[in-house]
Amino acid sequence: MIGRRSLIGSFGAFGLSVAILPIALITTKSFAASAIAALDKDKDGTLDLAEVKDAAAAVFDKLEKDSDATLDRKEIGGRLGTKEFKEADSDNDKTLSKDEYLALVEKLFNAADADKDGTLDAKELRSKAGRALLRLIR
Repeated sequence: MIGRRSLIGSFGAFGLSVAILPIALITTKSFAASAIAALDKDKDGTLDLAEVKDAAAAVFDKLEKDSDATLDRKEIGGRLGTKEFKEADSDNDKTLSKDEYLALVEKLFNAADADKDGTLDAKELRSKAGRALLRLIR
């Protein structure tokens, strides 16, 4: 038999998760829209690869603190998980060069470009690959 407290606790947790879900969705929608507004140089309502790479290069330069032209795990912070960092580190030197960083950005761009039109709209930026890309360009 389920006690009254555990039943209320279960529904309370369920209610909280249901309440948080729309907020997360709204946040993701606004984050994607704000990324487009900030980075869309040609003002066509989408991001193309050149716009994304320009933004990624600027982020790389901002993160690169020790003037060695690479990013280590500490410099990249929470933008990439350990597995993703290792996959992007093609020369296995435990750092990412700007070329490796931009190659990862291009890979994520292509993965997010569901309709293969060479641009990303807000919906594509809300995909898993799109969200990962946003972490690297904002």
